[in-house]
Order: sequence, then structure tokens, then C-alpha cells
Amino acid sequence: MKRIVVTAPQLTDIVARELDGCEIIGGDTPMETGDHAMTREELAEQIVEADALLSSLSDPLDADMLARATKLEVIGQCAAGFNNIDVDAARDRGIVVTTTPGVLHETTADLAFGLMLMVTRRLGEAERYVRAKQPWHYDHTFMLGMGLQGATLGIIGLGQIGEAMARRAAAFGMDVVYTARHDKDASAIDATNPSTAPTRRVELDELLRTSDVVSVHCPLTEQTRHIIDAGALAAMKSTAYLVNTARGACVDEKALVTALRNGEIAGAGLDVYENEPDIEPELYDMDNVVLLPHIGSAARRTREKMTELAARNIAAMLGGKDALTPVG
Repeated sequence: MKRIVVTAPQLTDIVARELDGCEIIGGDTPMETGDHAMTREELAEQIVEADALLSSLSDPLDADMLARATKLEVIGQCAAGFNNIDVDAARDRGIVVTTTPGVLHETTADLAFGLMLMVTRRLGEAERYVRAKQPWHYDHTFMLGMGLQGATLGIIGLGQIGEAMARRAAAFGMDVVYTARHDKDASAIDATNPSTAPTRRVELDELLRTSDVVSVHCPLTEQTRHIIDAGALAAMKSTAYLVNTARGACVDEKALVTALRNGEIAGAGLDVYENEPDIEPELYDMDNVVLLPHIGSAARRTREKMTELAARNIAAMLGGKDALTPVG
């Protein structure tokens, strides 16, 4: 019987259905009652005899960890990204790495757009004000924020999530510019709203200089680590906002704190953090910052699809077939 190690709380009914006949270890703590992801020590113990891992973004699947695996055939990562996995080390050991692309981009774009609305229209700040039972009445100058119509959204990384975010922005009347290694097909974005300017690829310095909102959607690589650093933040408009739903380390969090403290940018909406779940302490007390606990894809049907795809990748590999969505 094949041994599947599930490293973090999962939708276990789907895992059991898709991997029927396998021995499944872990993953049975419901998120609603306090999750228990395996520690490095627990994972190091379990990986030794595992035929497959159903992994999460938090798992430290580095070369040292993978060297402990004696039977491992496949890593079914339940995420679109895989920066926690040493893919080269896996390949050297004959381990296939798979991810879950194509099922979470619309949901994550919903969340990114929600963050943009929250920070530009001061929704979190306003709700906290009311919940604190502060006195208020309608006031023409109270809680003024930035409207989106006619503003420019700069997207760093026009992949599936970035393109979905751009379509939403166009529907709200925003012009879109983006950075990418090459031109992308922006016809779906431009077709959303013929009243907006044509979507353009620009260099990063122009995007930072001209955008009213900068939204990060690139994968985390050595090239994109701290792509938003002190210099990038200084290049942005003082009235501009930063949104990050990609990977926390794409943003230099200490530099972001300094920029916000000094008024170099107007605010930030964050769903991911450089050292999550730890967050730079000053961010907690900034009213112009929205903080979410990495829930970009956390819609029930989306998470079901992610679990299904991760499990089906494992089932295919263990059944002698090709993986559905391998990395590389």
C-alpha cells in the first residue's frame, strides 16, 4: 500500500476519495478548530517512508529534507507556487514536483481587488472606527479615499492572477500597465472596458513612477526577491498604494514600514509577508495598511479544486501515469 503524507490540514474527504486504497498520514485536523501543520522535525520523520507528499507552501522541502526521502516519487504541492521546494534537488532524486495552476487565479484576483478597495477607500479603517463606537455623522470631508475610476493600476507579473486582476480593474475604469519578460495578450483586458486606455507593457521604473496602485503578482525567484525595495518604494507616487498577494519576500517589509512611516506611499494592502506568520510589528498599528492572513485562494470551491488536482497528480504518478501539472 502506497504511503501518502499530508503535511498540513486538508479537505480530507477529497483526499480519501482521490487516493482511495492508499495509506494516508496526517491532514486530518480541521482548519476551523486550530490547524496543525507538521513541524520540520515531524516532516523529517514522516518523509523517510513516504511514497508521496501532499504538501503546502509552508513546508521546508529543501535539499536536506529531500535527502531523507528513500521512497518518495512525487510531491503534490497544493498551491500554484513552489518556492518552498528545491526543485533541482527533487529532480536529482527522481522526484516529480507538481502544483495546482489554473484553478485559483480568479479567486486570488478577487482577494487582491478586495484589498485594493479596502486600502484605497479606507474600508478597514472606517469599520474599525465604527466598531470602536467613535462618534460620527455624515461629513462631506470624512474618511476621504482614492477612487479607482481613471486611476492607473500597475501589475508586476501578468500571469493568470495578474491578468484576472487587470480585467477587474478595467471593469472599474482603471487603465492598466504591466511588467513582464515579454508582451502578453491583453485583448481580454481591453475588451472588458473600451473606455480605458489600451493595456501596455512597460519597464518597472515607468510602472512605479506612473501607477496609482502597484499590485504584485509575480512568482518569488532570486530575481523578484525584494523587487519592491526601498528604491522602488521611493520611486512610487506619494499618493500611490501597494498591494501584495504574491509572495511576501517580493517586498522588503522593513523598507515598506519605513516608506509608510515617512509618507513615501499612501498605504498598503497585504495578504502575504516576508517571514509569515510573523509580521513587522509597526504594520499592526498603521491605519493605512490592510493585513490579511494569506487567504488569497480561500474560497471553498477553489480550495476543493486545489485539493482534487494535487491528489490527482499523486494518484497519476503512483499509478504509473504522467502527472497532470508537473513543474518544468
